[in-house]
Amino acid sequence: MALSTSSRTSAEIASQPTVWRQAAASLPRQAWALPRRGERVAVVGCGTSWFMAQSYAILRETGGHGETDAFAASEFPSGRQYDRVLAITRSGTTTEVLDLLRRVKGTVATGAITADPETPVMQAADAVAVLDFADEESVVQTRFATANLALLRAHLESEGALPAGVLPLDAVVRDAERAVYEGLDAAVVGAEQFTFLGTGWTCGLAQEAALKMREAAGAWTEAYPAMEYRHGPISITGPGRVTWAFGRLPEGLDDDVARVGGTLVADSTGTAGSLDPLADLIRAQRLAVACAEARGYDPDRPRNLTRSVVLQDGHA
Repeated sequence: MALSTSSRTSAEIASQPTVWRQAAASLPRQAWALPRRGERVAVVGCGTSWFMAQSYAILRETGGHGETDAFAASEFPSGRQYDRVLAITRSGTTTEVLDLLRRVKGTVATGAITADPETPVMQAADAVAVLDFADEESVVQTRFATANLALLRAHLESEGALPAGVLPLDAVVRDAERAVYEGLDAAVVGAEQFTFLGTGWTCGLAQEAALKMREAAGAWTEAYPAMEYRHGPISITGPGRVTWAFGRLPEGLDDDVARVGGTLVADSTGTAGSLDPLADLIRAQRLAVACAEARGYDPDRPRNLTRSVVLQDGHA
């Protein structure tokens, strides 16, 4: 099923292959803000940025670049020692991120990746990578988040630290060009519930796909590590409900979904014609927009959300 829409969010989603190329090309001037090989690093963010941090942390550590943890900025363990704290913040104004960077400044090297060079994060962090070409008008993050992961993957690739089986960025961009236009099954677009699954670094992508569906469409979505699916989440699977896997599907899970009548989406399983999981996230973003519009929602103006969460006196 081909999806067409005139929303601003859709235009930003479609721009991602170009933006990822720009992110990779910008690496020489951005690398100073990124982790050095061997450093013990904490990557922090809020919402979407936290999920990108999770994916990067596993890619970096698995690739041998250094021990890496990911935290929601509000949950950073202040007593733990790191060589560097890297913050991801589209707006550069998120309260929890700024509070953390200011709290640790002078005790540990800090870096940030942002879309706006005119925001407080430029002073709060020691070094900042600016992806202003990936900034968005939309409240719901799409291309800024994935441009972060594209930049960070390109950095690992340049340092010979991509984990085995993870594609170089040129191949990922080619997959993204397919994902922008590749159709979605009508049974998926019309489903009432979605469970997203990931393995290793793609667990963060699964969480992000679920968040996009909730933000844009108010949809009932959940996300889990793929091997956890049988430990409870399968109980809600059935006709009219989708299980979407990023990365290789655990053996037998396709049979489990079929047995209970669910619809399986697993295009990134490592088989011929499959998509890189980051490119597959584009299809999930497009699904979120399609479901929003089918429910009469405006994906450019999601309910109950603002572009940045800025707290005053402890309250939003």
